[in-house]
Amino acid sequence: MEPKTTSWVVVGVGAVVSLIGQMSRPGELGSGILGFGLAHIVLGLLDMLRPTVRQNS
Repeated sequence: MEPKTTSWVVVGVGAVVSLIGQMSRPGELGSGILGFGLAHIVLGLLDMLRPTVRQNS
């Protein structure tokens, strides 16, 4: 799998989890799920900015 594709998958999963957290019951659990999803979105976007290391075969 391409590194960019993996990053987009992480961002997509983070968006889905954030949506679930936003729609879930209010309180600490919903806020925790929302924060977990937002963290995945940020990490996925940061991973896209990271330079890839090419290995010579």
